[in-house]
Amino acid sequence: MVQDLIHANSAANLVAIVILSRGRCGLSRCITYYLVAIAVSDFLVIITAVILNRIGGIYFRESALSTTTGCAVSTVLVYATRDGSVWLTVAFTIDRFVAICCQSLKTRYCSEKTALLVIGIVCSLSCVKNIPFYFSYQPLYILDGVRWFCDIKSIYYTLSAWQAYDWLDRILTPFLPFLLILLLNALTVRHIVEASRARRRLKSSEIHGDPEMVNRKRSIVLLFAISLSFLLLWVTYVGHFLYVQITGEAYFTGLDFNNPQFILQETTNMLQLLSSCTNVFIYAVTQTKFRDQLKNALRFPFATLAACITR
Repeated sequence: MVQDLIHANSAANLVAIVILSRGRCGLSRCITYYLVAIAVSDFLVIITAVILNRIGGIYFRESALSTTTGCAVSTVLVYATRDGSVWLTVAFTIDRFVAICCQSLKTRYCSEKTALLVIGIVCSLSCVKNIPFYFSYQPLYILDGVRWFCDIKSIYYTLSAWQAYDWLDRILTPFLPFLLILLLNALTVRHIVEASRARRRLKSSEIHGDPEMVNRKRSIVLLFAISLSFLLLWVTYVGHFLYVQITGEAYFTGLDFNNPQFILQETTNMLQLLSSCTNVFIYAVTQTKFRDQLKNALRFPFATLAACITR
């Protein structure tokens, strides 16, 4: 059942990438670039974190993925794609915040060129930032000259440089993005409320008939849906991180399905990975034109088959 769900989410992300790339969802090219980048990064998270790391580690324990090199590379890819997904969500939130709340910067910042530049920088830094993780592992054991599995080096817990890097990793993902998205959404909501009040005072007509207000609502629904989904699915991870830091308890490293600490830790990991599967459904729920394009994509094989039969 889990594998079927993973395959379905992978297929859904691929469909979302194709639909968004065609640019027929009624969104600006700037927004489309961000959404395509988020969909691609979410798809890569599923490939690296779920299929290669989780499923590969369980069902293909004697493959190249289980060697120390394969394990270390896989871990770096997991962290890189995870960071890319998280910070692209932050970048999209910042872009919409500028577009809604900072009209003086909107023309210069909310452009196709800036979007591509920001996406490139985020993806590049996500890869570079996680390269040190490759050097934090050593083989669990060596058999016939082959280095198997990954074991964290003891100096990772004692050397001050590694401790600082570990803290930096935790702060950059997801603690800082969590706070940034929460703050930007709060400021955006306040700006929208104030702008709506001012507009009501200026216009004598009903606010529901105001085309600008309707367009503004459509613009922010997608932003809030994506960012709030991120906040809800990462809140347990952040809470668990703070609990470990405050109490001084270590992360659970064993495998005990009856241990509450193990269950909590695995639940936070599951919700973190789930955040890479929800955006496609958010597009479908919040965007009418995306739903129309999705229906057309689902009908296309049947329409093609019917056309071939009738010839």
